[in-house]
Amino acid sequence: MMKEVIVYQIDSFTKEKFKGNPAGVVLSAESLTTEEMQLIARELNNSETAFVIKPEPKEDFDYHVRYFTPTTEVPICGHATIGALYAKAIEDRLDTCTIKINTQVGVLPIDILKADNDYQITMTQGSFSLESAFEPLIQQRIVNALGLKKEDLNEKCPIQIASTGHSKVMIGINNKTLLNHLNPDFTALAHLSKEINCNGYFVFTFDSDDKDVLTYGRMFAPAIGIQEDPVTGNANGPLGGYLIQNKIIEASDGVFEFVGRQGEAINRIGQMKIQVTIKDNLPEIIRITGNAVHVFRTVMSV
Repeated sequence: MMKEVIVYQIDSFTKEKFKGNPAGVVLSAESLTTEEMQLIARELNNSETAFVIKPEPKEDFDYHVRYFTPTTEVPICGHATIGALYAKAIEDRLDTCTIKINTQVGVLPIDILKADNDYQITMTQGSFSLESAFEPLIQQRIVNALGLKKEDLNEKCPIQIASTGHSKVMIGINNKTLLNHLNPDFTALAHLSKEINCNGYFVFTFDSDDKDVLTYGRMFAPAIGIQEDPVTGNANGPLGGYLIQNKIIEASDGVFEFVGRQGEAINRIGQMKIQVTIKDNLPEIIRITGNAVHVFRTVMSV
């Protein structure tokens, strides 16, 4: 028997179609098998596709959400979460509310703000963690694979893994022009990912030409079929925790907010607001807020 599902294409972290980060969103996906989800994600060919599934009667959340790249399932995805809840808000004509979603990194509250007949989405991310800086040999291999030199690196920024559920290697550099002209060795990065158990490399800089934007970044994840991800919630969010825990940014207890921009080099520019709640001089809660735009809606038979 044919299964029919509602499929949206949402561009996240932008209000302009064909900018930001495109996400596939499949609503009412409870009838699909894992294999069918993977095939749909491959067909849509976005960096991630989110599948929204109704909970069982006794489960204490609103939806279960699964995330797939074209080649594999991943535990969480920022832009696909923004896209999924934006599509759900459009489909169900939601008012301002909070939706609890169950993911592989736990149950997360997602705030939907309705204003001017549109929606803005705030995602509370998973628990923040920060690993020790890599030993010099691994650092040098990462730098080489990215086509960088030691003098390109920001001396205040250790090369280490940060995570709110889907880890990224943080690499701070000095120059935005250099950032936009990076030409990584994707094969080398993919091989390194197997050794360090981390698939994403987030290269960022404070070299901003906009007073309202603190960082510009690019994110590469060839080991999971994503050469470059346009605008990455699971990189910019952990970046906020990384900046606070390493005291790269001086901030007192309370809330530190900044704007991260990404995607300029591949003409998919987008941005998000990152909010880090600080307690005892450490990051406690990380949230990302983004806009989105509806590109298309269709019904797919599987």
